[in-house]
Amino acid sequence: MTTGSSLVAQAVPGVPFIVPGSDLAVQLIAAVDAAAMQVFEGDIFVIAQKIVSKAEDRYVALDTVMPSERALELAREADKDPRIVELILSESTDVVRCRQGVLIVEHRLGYVMANAGIDASNVGPFDDERERVLLLPINPDATCASLRDAFEAHFECRIGVIINDSVGRAWRNGSVGMALGVAGPPALWSRIGEEDLSGRQLRITEIGYADQIAAAAALLMGEGAEGQPVVKLSGLSWQAVETDGRQLLRTRERDLFR
Repeated sequence: MTTGSSLVAQAVPGVPFIVPGSDLAVQLIAAVDAAAMQVFEGDIFVIAQKIVSKAEDRYVALDTVMPSERALELAREADKDPRIVELILSESTDVVRCRQGVLIVEHRLGYVMANAGIDASNVGPFDDERERVLLLPINPDATCASLRDAFEAHFECRIGVIINDSVGRAWRNGSVGMALGVAGPPALWSRIGEEDLSGRQLRITEIGYADQIAAAAALLMGEGAEGQPVVKLSGLSWQAVETDGRQLLRTRERDLFR
Protein backbone atom coordinates (compact mmCIF):
# COMPACT_ATOMS: atom_id res chain seq x y z
CA MET A 1 0.00 0.00 0.00
CA THR A 2 1.18 3.53 -0.76
CA THR A 3 -0.04 6.86 0.54
CA GLY A 4 -0.63 8.50 -2.84
CA SER A 5 0.87 11.78 -4.02
CA SER A 6 -2.10 14.05 -3.36
CA LEU A 7 -5.13 14.24 -1.14
CA VAL A 8 -8.32 16.12 -1.91
CA ALA A 9 -10.95 16.53 0.81
CA GLN A 10 -14.45 17.77 0.00
CA ALA A 11 -17.33 18.28 2.40
CA VAL A 12 -20.56 16.83 1.01
CA PRO A 13 -23.02 19.77 0.82
CA GLY A 14 -26.71 19.58 1.49
CA VAL A 15 -26.72 16.72 4.00
CA PRO A 16 -30.19 16.97 5.58
CA PHE A 17 -30.86 17.03 9.29
CA ILE A 18 -30.75 13.41 10.34
CA VAL A 19 -33.57 12.13 12.54
CA PRO A 20 -34.16 8.76 14.19
CA GLY A 21 -34.92 6.13 11.58
CA SER A 22 -33.24 8.02 8.73
CA ASP A 23 -31.77 5.79 6.05
CA LEU A 24 -28.25 7.21 6.07
CA ALA A 25 -27.15 5.45 2.90
CA VAL A 26 -30.11 6.78 0.91
CA GLN A 27 -29.80 10.32 2.24
CA LEU A 28 -26.03 10.58 1.82
CA ILE A 29 -26.09 9.14 -1.68
CA ALA A 30 -28.84 11.63 -2.57
CA ALA A 31 -26.73 14.51 -1.22
CA VAL A 32 -23.69 13.43 -3.25
CA ASP A 33 -25.77 13.06 -6.42
CA ALA A 34 -27.57 16.38 -5.88
CA ALA A 35 -24.21 18.14 -5.60
CA ALA A 36 -22.98 16.39 -8.77
CA MET A 37 -19.86 15.31 -6.92
CA GLN A 38 -17.56 12.94 -8.78
CA VAL A 39 -16.86 9.72 -6.92
CA PHE A 40 -13.63 7.96 -7.83
CA GLU A 41 -12.20 4.49 -7.26
CA GLY A 42 -10.73 4.41 -3.77
CA ASP A 43 -12.59 7.43 -2.39
CA ILE A 44 -13.18 7.34 1.35
CA PHE A 45 -16.27 8.83 2.98
CA VAL A 46 -15.74 10.00 6.55
CA ILE A 47 -19.00 10.36 8.46
CA ALA A 48 -19.46 12.16 11.75
CA GLN A 49 -20.47 9.89 14.60
CA LYS A 50 -23.22 12.28 15.58
CA ILE A 51 -25.40 11.73 12.52
CA VAL A 52 -24.98 7.96 12.83
CA SER A 53 -26.11 8.14 16.45
CA LYS A 54 -29.06 10.33 15.49
CA ALA A 55 -30.17 7.88 12.80
CA GLU A 56 -29.96 5.08 15.38
CA ASP A 57 -31.99 7.13 17.88
CA ARG A 58 -29.25 7.03 20.49
CA TYR A 59 -30.86 9.97 22.28
CA VAL A 60 -31.52 9.75 25.99
CA ALA A 61 -33.74 12.23 27.82
CA LEU A 62 -32.08 12.97 31.13
CA ASP A 63 -35.38 13.05 33.01
CA THR A 64 -35.67 9.30 32.38
CA VAL A 65 -32.36 8.46 34.08
CA MET A 66 -32.22 7.31 37.72
CA PRO A 67 -28.66 7.58 39.10
CA SER A 68 -27.25 4.66 41.07
CA GLU A 69 -25.26 5.02 44.28
CA ARG A 70 -22.07 4.54 42.31
CA ALA A 71 -23.10 7.30 39.90
CA LEU A 72 -23.92 9.66 42.77
CA GLU A 73 -20.52 9.01 44.33
CA LEU A 74 -18.60 9.64 41.11
CA ALA A 75 -20.74 12.66 40.29
CA ARG A 76 -19.70 14.29 43.56
CA GLU A 77 -16.04 13.54 42.85
CA ALA A 78 -16.19 14.80 39.26
CA ASP A 79 -18.74 17.58 39.88
CA LYS A 80 -20.96 16.28 37.08
CA ASP A 81 -24.67 15.70 36.62
CA PRO A 82 -25.37 12.31 38.28
CA ARG A 83 -27.72 11.38 35.45
CA ILE A 84 -24.96 11.79 32.89
CA VAL A 85 -22.57 9.85 35.12
CA GLU A 86 -25.12 7.03 35.23
CA LEU A 87 -25.21 6.96 31.43
CA ILE A 88 -21.41 7.01 31.30
CA LEU A 89 -21.30 3.97 33.58
CA SER A 90 -23.96 2.17 31.54
CA GLU A 91 -21.91 2.67 28.38
CA SER A 92 -18.58 1.66 29.97
CA THR A 93 -16.76 -1.40 31.25
CA ASP A 94 -14.20 0.39 33.44
CA VAL A 95 -13.55 3.77 35.02
CA VAL A 96 -9.93 4.62 34.26
CA ARG A 97 -9.69 8.08 35.87
CA CYS A 98 -12.01 10.45 37.69
CA ARG A 99 -11.14 14.13 37.98
CA GLN A 100 -13.01 17.39 38.37
CA GLY A 101 -15.21 17.76 35.30
CA VAL A 102 -14.30 14.54 33.52
CA LEU A 103 -14.49 10.77 33.70
CA ILE A 104 -12.06 8.76 31.58
CA VAL A 105 -13.61 5.37 30.91
CA GLU A 106 -13.23 2.31 28.77
CA HIS A 107 -16.27 2.30 26.51
CA ARG A 108 -18.17 -0.93 25.92
CA LEU A 109 -16.72 -0.95 22.39
CA GLY A 110 -13.15 -0.75 23.73
CA TYR A 111 -12.31 2.92 23.26
CA VAL A 112 -10.70 4.75 26.18
CA MET A 113 -12.24 8.20 26.14
CA ALA A 114 -13.75 10.99 28.18
CA ASN A 115 -17.33 10.60 29.35
CA ALA A 116 -17.95 7.53 27.16
CA GLY A 117 -18.31 9.83 24.17
CA ILE A 118 -21.66 11.12 25.46
CA ASP A 119 -22.39 14.56 24.04
CA ALA A 120 -24.96 17.31 24.50
CA SER A 121 -23.81 19.66 21.70
CA ASN A 122 -25.62 19.84 18.36
CA VAL A 123 -28.18 17.21 19.37
CA GLY A 124 -31.36 19.26 18.76
CA PRO A 125 -33.62 20.95 17.96
CA PHE A 126 -36.65 19.32 19.55
CA ASP A 127 -40.29 20.30 19.88
CA ASP A 128 -40.17 20.04 23.66
CA GLU A 129 -37.78 21.38 26.30
CA ARG A 130 -36.52 18.05 27.62
CA GLU A 131 -32.75 17.91 28.05
CA ARG A 132 -31.20 15.19 25.93
CA VAL A 133 -27.76 13.74 25.30
CA LEU A 134 -26.51 11.50 22.52
CA LEU A 135 -24.70 8.18 22.98
CA LEU A 136 -22.18 6.66 20.56
CA PRO A 137 -23.47 4.36 17.79
CA ILE A 138 -24.33 0.77 18.64
CA ASN A 139 -21.79 -0.87 16.29
CA PRO A 140 -19.76 1.61 14.19
CA ASP A 141 -17.88 -1.11 12.28
CA ALA A 142 -21.09 -2.83 11.19
CA THR A 143 -22.57 0.51 10.15
CA CYS A 144 -19.44 1.32 8.11
CA ALA A 145 -19.67 -2.04 6.35
CA SER A 146 -23.36 -1.51 5.53
CA LEU A 147 -22.75 2.01 4.19
CA ARG A 148 -19.76 0.85 2.14
CA ASP A 149 -21.85 -1.87 0.49
CA ALA A 150 -24.57 0.64 -0.39
CA PHE A 151 -22.08 3.21 -1.71
CA GLU A 152 -20.20 0.65 -3.81
CA ALA A 153 -23.44 -0.64 -5.31
CA HIS A 154 -24.57 2.86 -6.25
CA PHE A 155 -21.29 4.43 -7.38
CA GLU A 156 -19.97 1.18 -8.91
CA CYS A 157 -16.43 1.52 -7.59
CA ARG A 158 -14.33 0.63 -4.54
CA ILE A 159 -15.25 2.85 -1.60
CA GLY A 160 -14.05 3.17 2.00
CA VAL A 161 -16.14 4.36 4.92
CA ILE A 162 -14.95 5.65 8.30
CA ILE A 163 -17.08 6.90 11.19
CA ASN A 164 -15.17 9.46 13.22
CA ASP A 165 -15.47 11.28 16.51
CA SER A 166 -13.37 13.93 18.22
CA VAL A 167 -11.36 12.79 21.21
CA GLY A 168 -8.61 14.04 23.51
CA ARG A 169 -5.25 12.28 23.86
CA ALA A 170 -2.89 11.38 26.67
CA TRP A 171 -0.22 14.05 27.18
CA ARG A 172 -1.70 16.40 24.53
CA ASN A 173 -4.12 19.32 24.67
CA GLY A 174 -6.90 19.65 22.13
CA SER A 175 -9.12 17.16 20.38
CA VAL A 176 -8.55 15.38 17.07
CA GLY A 177 -10.62 13.15 14.83
CA MET A 178 -10.48 9.43 15.60
CA ALA A 179 -11.91 6.47 13.70
CA LEU A 180 -14.67 4.70 15.60
CA GLY A 181 -15.50 2.34 12.76
CA VAL A 182 -13.77 1.34 9.52
CA ALA A 183 -14.75 -0.58 6.39
CA GLY A 184 -12.56 -0.91 3.31
CA PRO A 185 -9.13 0.61 3.91
CA PRO A 186 -6.82 -0.79 6.59
CA ALA A 187 -7.43 0.65 10.03
CA LEU A 188 -3.82 -0.08 11.02
CA TRP A 189 -1.03 0.00 8.42
CA SER A 190 1.95 -2.07 9.47
CA ARG A 191 5.20 -1.01 7.79
CA ILE A 192 7.33 -3.45 9.76
CA GLY A 193 9.91 -5.02 7.46
CA GLU A 194 10.00 -2.10 5.01
CA GLU A 195 13.11 0.04 4.61
CA ASP A 196 13.51 3.73 5.39
CA LEU A 197 15.38 6.19 3.15
CA SER A 198 18.71 4.94 4.54
CA GLY A 199 17.89 1.30 3.92
CA ARG A 200 17.32 0.63 7.61
CA GLN A 201 14.59 -1.93 8.24
CA LEU A 202 11.56 -0.67 10.11
CA ARG A 203 10.95 -2.79 13.20
CA ILE A 204 8.02 -1.24 15.07
CA THR A 205 6.39 1.26 12.70
CA GLU A 206 2.61 0.97 12.52
CA ILE A 207 0.45 3.78 11.15
CA GLY A 208 -2.99 4.57 12.53
CA TYR A 209 -4.18 4.93 8.94
CA ALA A 210 -7.90 5.30 9.64
CA ASP A 211 -7.23 7.73 12.50
CA GLN A 212 -5.11 9.92 10.23
CA ILE A 213 -7.89 9.98 7.64
CA ALA A 214 -10.47 10.78 10.32
CA ALA A 215 -8.32 13.65 11.60
CA ALA A 216 -7.90 15.09 8.10
CA ALA A 217 -11.64 15.03 7.53
CA ALA A 218 -12.29 16.62 10.93
CA LEU A 219 -10.57 19.79 9.74
CA LEU A 220 -13.48 20.34 7.36
CA MET A 221 -16.21 18.96 9.61
CA GLY A 222 -15.40 21.33 12.46
CA GLU A 223 -16.65 21.20 16.05
CA GLY A 224 -19.22 23.99 16.11
CA ALA A 225 -21.83 25.25 13.66
CA GLU A 226 -20.08 24.21 10.44
CA GLY A 227 -22.78 21.68 9.58
CA GLN A 228 -20.51 19.49 7.42
CA PRO A 229 -20.89 15.96 8.82
CA VAL A 230 -19.68 14.07 5.75
CA VAL A 231 -16.34 14.50 3.97
CA LYS A 232 -15.10 12.68 0.87
CA LEU A 233 -11.36 12.13 0.49
CA SER A 234 -9.77 11.30 -2.84
CA GLY A 235 -6.20 10.48 -3.83
CA LEU A 236 -5.15 7.84 -1.32
CA SER A 237 -3.91 4.48 -2.59
CA TRP A 238 -5.14 1.51 -0.59
CA GLN A 239 -6.27 -2.05 -1.05
CA ALA A 240 -9.44 -3.31 0.57
CA VAL A 241 -8.80 -5.55 3.57
CA GLU A 242 -10.95 -7.40 6.07
CA THR A 243 -10.38 -5.18 9.06
CA ASP A 244 -12.25 -2.83 11.34
CA GLY A 245 -11.74 -0.22 14.03
CA ARG A 246 -10.85 -2.80 16.67
CA GLN A 247 -7.41 -3.09 15.09
CA LEU A 248 -6.66 0.36 16.52
CA LEU A 249 -7.39 -0.60 20.12
CA ARG A 250 -4.38 -1.21 22.33
CA THR A 251 -4.73 -4.18 24.63
CA ARG A 252 -4.70 -3.60 28.37
CA GLU A 253 -1.37 -5.45 28.59
CA ARG A 254 0.22 -2.91 26.24
CA ASP A 255 -1.52 0.12 27.72
CA LEU A 256 1.12 1.97 29.75
CA PHE A 257 -1.22 4.82 30.71
CA ARG A 258 -3.41 2.77 33.07
